[in-house]
Amino acid sequence: MRCVVWLLALAAGCGQAVAGQVLSLDSCRALALRNNKQVAISRMKLDVAANVRKSARTKFLPRVSAIGSYMYNSRELSILNDDQKAALGNIGTNATSGLAGSLHDFGAGLTDAQKAALDEALGLFGTTTDQAMGNIGAQVSGLASALNAEGQKVVDAFRTDTRNIFAGSVMLTQPVFMGGSIVAMNKMARIGEQMAADGIEAKQQETIYKTDNAYWTIVSLRHKKRLAESYLGLVRRLEGDVGKMIREGVATRSEGLSVKVKANEAEMTLTQVADGLVLARMLLCQLCGLPLDSAITLADETSDSLSVGPVIVPATSGEIAANRPELRMLDNAVDLSRQATNLLRAGRLPQVALIGGYSFSNPNVFNGFQNKFGGVWSVGVLVRVPLWNWGDVAYKVRAAKGATAMASLELAEAREGVELQVSQSMFKVEEAGKKLEMARASAAQAEENLRSANLGFREGVIQTATVMEAQTAWLKAQSQKIDAEIEVKLSQVNLQKALGTLQP
Repeated sequence: MRCVVWLLALAAGCGQAVAGQVLSLDSCRALALRNNKQVAISRMKLDVAANVRKSARTKFLPRVSAIGSYMYNSRELSILNDDQKAALGNIGTNATSGLAGSLHDFGAGLTDAQKAALDEALGLFGTTTDQAMGNIGAQVSGLASALNAEGQKVVDAFRTDTRNIFAGSVMLTQPVFMGGSIVAMNKMARIGEQMAADGIEAKQQETIYKTDNAYWTIVSLRHKKRLAESYLGLVRRLEGDVGKMIREGVATRSEGLSVKVKANEAEMTLTQVADGLVLARMLLCQLCGLPLDSAITLADETSDSLSVGPVIVPATSGEIAANRPELRMLDNAVDLSRQATNLLRAGRLPQVALIGGYSFSNPNVFNGFQNKFGGVWSVGVLVRVPLWNWGDVAYKVRAAKGATAMASLELAEAREGVELQVSQSMFKVEEAGKKLEMARASAAQAEENLRSANLGFREGVIQTATVMEAQTAWLKAQSQKIDAEIEVKLSQVNLQKALGTLQP
């Protein structure tokens, strides 16, 4: 977060710097961090990890799901068989068939005398035997029809009509205890987010390190180019003086050829330095996200002498571990492995959840078979207890513990390597400082020797070879001075990277 605020604060200044094509070290760092694709990828990874963490938190909350279905069946289910349906549909006919036969037999079995007596008796009611028998038969027939209708109603009531089935449900599930798996998942998600944030910082430090190296390489080559130009000027002036002396007969042609060879070597050195400078600028432009042919100028190119910078105070082991994102990522990897072990261990613990919902279907059987939607509410508790898995979870837990032990050893080894790296970087800083002091002393001495050689040459007491030797020694001393100054800068950058303090 601090890096993002710093980048936003320097955005306007960086834009003006690029427009003027004059870049300081801080401007190059800001451009590189803003345009580096690996840093952008790391930021995207942080966003992904944040969403994963938010997703893991939802595992504590209840889940609601809805399910709907439709099914067509070629045949419907039948509770009654065909014989039962026929019996119920003809229950009146079957029940009255015996009564109708008995009445018919009764009428056929009457003698004339019995029939006459019966007619005389029924005459009191205004009817005859035949009419009475006909009325009874009609009533029996009506009773049979009524019973058949009622029997058919029973058959229809038992019809399921399951050819078209609609069903659905809305369910709610609230985890109560999942063996600690949800807690482990949330901790793993938080650790993953922290690792993604540390990854951003690691990429930023790597980008700054590359940018600083490219920046100081350009500064070194620019100073060496100026040195090569000065050296070529010295050799050209000496070549002119020797040419005059040859024409006056006080110098030989061999001396003139030697000076020409030195002049050609100086031109070649200048060409090599110029080509290297162009390539170094292209590399810095690529790191800063600028066109490769951008005509940029660095703020430290024109300085005659580079400042050494403040003395870096070494940090303690605890501060180094807190500052180095690589160590923090390895430490997080150990914690992540521990939580993975807890997640696997949850596989052999009981799981408890509350469930509730509403289910409905058409047809439904809540009030007999009805061809309409009907439903029911339900609540309950779901308990899952693992009983036997042939040691599968135990083996996985042992493997996870082994992975945790390996991650711990890698972390310890990395800490030792970082401590060694810091010690080496500190020695290099001290060594670079001593080299710079000696290089400055050698450069001052070479400057004085060259001045004395030029003066003696003009007075005619020193030969051309001595002057060329003095020029070569001057070139070497000045080049070593530039290298020593750049080495001091780079050694400080290396120490800052080792300490984890290389921040924008």
